[in-house]
Amino acid sequence: MSDFLPLERFTRYLEIERNASSKTVEAYQRDIQQFLRFCCAEWEIEPERLDYNRIDRLMIRLWLGSLMSTRPAKSTLARKTASIRSFLKFAFKRGLIRHNPAHLLMNPKKEHRLPKTVRPEELGLMMESIDTEKPSGKRDLAIMELLYSTGMRLSELVGLNAADVDLNRKRVKVFGKGARERIIPFGNPAANALGGYLAERPLLVSKKTDRNDHQALFLSDSGKRVYPRLIQRKVSLYLSRVSEVSQKSPHVLRHSFATHLLDRGAGIRVIKELLGHADLAATQIYTGTSVEHLRKVYKTAHPRADTPDDD
Repeated sequence: MSDFLPLERFTRYLEIERNASSKTVEAYQRDIQQFLRFCCAEWEIEPERLDYNRIDRLMIRLWLGSLMSTRPAKSTLARKTASIRSFLKFAFKRGLIRHNPAHLLMNPKKEHRLPKTVRPEELGLMMESIDTEKPSGKRDLAIMELLYSTGMRLSELVGLNAADVDLNRKRVKVFGKGARERIIPFGNPAANALGGYLAERPLLVSKKTDRNDHQALFLSDSGKRVYPRLIQRKVSLYLSRVSEVSQKSPHVLRHSFATHLLDRGAGIRVIKELLGHADLAATQIYTGTSVEHLRKVYKTAHPRADTPDDD
């Protein structure tokens, strides 16, 4: 029986030393627990009898092979592989296991799907379609304008407090993954929508509004801080009116924000900072979207573009 619990120590390492987001920690925990349960089943032992030193490269490959029967997305398989690599590397470096069986394990290549986007004119129509006669309508318009004007994540928008918005300077402070803080500017349409909403925000306050809710920038119809599912429903509703895009989520507005900036000449490193990406590689997916846009424009506009595709 092992006299240590590597997974618990690895979890604390992710939370404290790596400052990983709660979603990352939860995903890694699930992946590693799934792998350890697989090991126990293969060896026909109870979890408390698991000897981590028995884990070898063959066991890891057997587990990954078993996953293939469910036909997981390449991104899921890559994350699970990365989870095991990181866990066993940590355990080895901390002296919790005698060898690292995953040190030669290669991550499968991820699928690079071009992100879904909505055209600027469609987004303009979407904003115009929102009924702002009531405070809830003014709130919805402010949410849509802010999501598109800043490209912030859904979780960042939900966590916004009223004090995070500076209308005079037209900028907002958000806390992204790993609690990283950044300042994002926004334009006149978002500023006007936010001003109109903030003027009527007190009308959304109710008996259910607690101290945390009073700080929140966006309140639901019941007077509570908005929650992710509410925003997802609103985005889906309004995008459905103007666009045939297959995905109708807040992330589509984030993708559109980045792609439209790139199409109009913004540098990839500037977009990286605005999006709050830790790694430039995460931002470079938008260059593929922009190239595809340029290709369509070329085929439409150039007099000698009507030729068979090379690829």
